[in-house]
Amino acid sequence: MAARKPAGRRAAVDVGQLAALFARVEANVDTVVEGKPEVVRLALVALLAEGHVLIEDVPGVGKTLLAKAIARSIACSVRRVQFTPDLLPSDITGVTVYNQDRADWEFKPGPLFANIVLGDEINRAGPKTQSAMLEAMEERTVTVDGTTHELGVPFMVIATQNPVELEGTYPLPEAQRDRFLMRLDIGYPSVEAELDILEVHGKADRLESLEAVVDTRAVAAMIDACREIHAADALKRYIVELVRSSREHPAVELGASPRASLALLRAARALAAVNGRDYVIPDDVKLLAQPVLAHRLILAPDARLSRHGAEDVIDELLGRIPIPAAR
Repeated sequence: MAARKPAGRRAAVDVGQLAALFARVEANVDTVVEGKPEVVRLALVALLAEGHVLIEDVPGVGKTLLAKAIARSIACSVRRVQFTPDLLPSDITGVTVYNQDRADWEFKPGPLFANIVLGDEINRAGPKTQSAMLEAMEERTVTVDGTTHELGVPFMVIATQNPVELEGTYPLPEAQRDRFLMRLDIGYPSVEAELDILEVHGKADRLESLEAVVDTRAVAAMIDACREIHAADALKRYIVELVRSSREHPAVELGASPRASLALLRAARALAAVNGRDYVIPDDVKLLAQPVLAHRLILAPDARLSRHGAEDVIDELLGRIPIPAAR
């Protein structure tokens, strides 16, 4: 659908500069993650939309590699957490200990106090440990022993999980899945991409030589700029109708929440910005609908038995809800 720039409104941000900076980061990650440019772009869009990413796929397709490549492309603090059944909430949030030299209690921050947190195999931790991340992912704060600590900017959780390994895992509760802006599936590479993987990674570890191309101040400025991207009232109504329709679909037991509407709007603004526009178009929403909404839907038992997936529901809604006309 052809879209026109809203008339009579000056650009609030330098989207050209933002798009150029984004392209540098994207190209840097692409040198390591072979043959998956769409996944790389969506993960970086989630970063600018102040969201978190759940990468769910089979072992060996590059989930952790993608997360590490994004982290190394930004000169920021990075912490990795290997989730295991014996991991405690204090192992990730931090703990208050008594300092004998100062004769006082002091807080020792956990790995959540980083700009990018890599959570490997998050579904291997127990529900109590998983729940310890809810406050950090939603409010950018961590409360320990009654004291609330602010997290830095940017702050992003990139979590991975393997859907096929059920033994010894704890499925993520709906509340935590809803905190992830996007769920991404990497999938197997094409023949050409897999040959490139053998060529690039068969000789040396390209990740080790990957250098940062932006710093935290630049990323924070890009995040602020994305907030100023214009979204017309008609487009916001389109987002709301799409999300509300998911709650009324017969194949859905629990539809997307208002948090999903806000997430879709934030992601659409970020996608518009990295494409060099200072306004959102319906195609931005349509492209992001599945990665932003699919993991938030709980299907009815009959739909699950008939192998009717959440992606099928969203495709049906996108085809049914009228697209707002350009003015």
